[in-house]
Amino acid sequence: MGGPAGSSDAGHGPEASGGTGAGQASGPNGLGRAGASRDAGQSGMAEAGTGSADSTAGAGRAAAPNGLADPPGAGASGDPAKKSSGRTGRNLPAAVGVGVALGAAVIVSLYTAKAAFLVVVLLAVGVGIHELVKALGEFGIRVPLPPLLAGMAAMTIGPFWGGTSFLVGAFGVTVMVLLAWRMFQGAEGFVRDATAAMFVAVYPALLAGFVPLLLAPDDGPDRVIVFVAVTVCSDIGGYFAGIFFGKHRMSPLISPKKTWEGFAGSTLACVVGGALLVHFLLQGEYWEGAVVGLAGVVCATLGDLVESVIKRDIGIKDMGTLLPGHGGAMDRLDSLLFTLVPVWLLLTLLVPVA
Repeated sequence: MGGPAGSSDAGHGPEASGGTGAGQASGPNGLGRAGASRDAGQSGMAEAGTGSADSTAGAGRAAAPNGLADPPGAGASGDPAKKSSGRTGRNLPAAVGVGVALGAAVIVSLYTAKAAFLVVVLLAVGVGIHELVKALGEFGIRVPLPPLLAGMAAMTIGPFWGGTSFLVGAFGVTVMVLLAWRMFQGAEGFVRDATAAMFVAVYPALLAGFVPLLLAPDDGPDRVIVFVAVTVCSDIGGYFAGIFFGKHRMSPLISPKKTWEGFAGSTLACVVGGALLVHFLLQGEYWEGAVVGLAGVVCATLGDLVESVIKRDIGIKDMGTLLPGHGGAMDRLDSLLFTLVPVWLLLTLLVPVA
């Protein structure tokens, strides 16, 4: 589904050098890799004396652990990726291009055929589940992928025709299949693996099942646009406010780049955007749209932080590399998943279908 022009983490202010996540990303072998970097740096210094300065800087960067600061002198190498990312830590041109492409895919599929949009959602969430299962596998946690994907498909498509009853039933059956599937693999680690499987069955699979509920009414495409646009407003508003004004960090241990100034920018963008979108697309009152926007900014921020703490625990920077400048599919879905259910509920209560 559509995303902002940059990482939602990057949208809330500059990142401290190295960051909390970098230390975890090095994992138990961090000392060994750091030692390798120092050795490479010493070797580079020796080579610099013979006139090999350029190759030395390259070797130092290659040896540095992912997420740690570049060795001295690397910033002068003219690395285009470093220049384009700036204070955001992302390749901004690539992020903008991917964001525009995702937005176009959402709009075209929405207003061409509702089923086409459900296919887009199915693919995005399926990739996100694959990324999450793969990341958990690095910890030795065995989460069965086939039943998860099948259950997610049922929860993402079926409720369009069957409503909330189908969603609840599909989720229940998915849970039963996951437990039985893991049972036949033996008792060792069953509780650990089954708990992780339930987690993925809820986040993102069950939450994504509210997309067809939002889409089903006659004005469903407009309701989806409100939901996606409010989430994007949160990221874009936070991005600019964080870049220009961000000083006070919200949660340095979870997401070092998020600031209270960025959150204020997200709030302003969401409230204004929600008020305008609900009024002009759904013929609702301005205050109703403002309430939707306020709920959106809170939930989008929480969604970003939840995925950030998951990545800190696992020890990775991004869930994947599918989307240049953004990371993986889950790095784009995090705030959308948390915003979806509250927006669906508020629109259902405040702006019922005519």
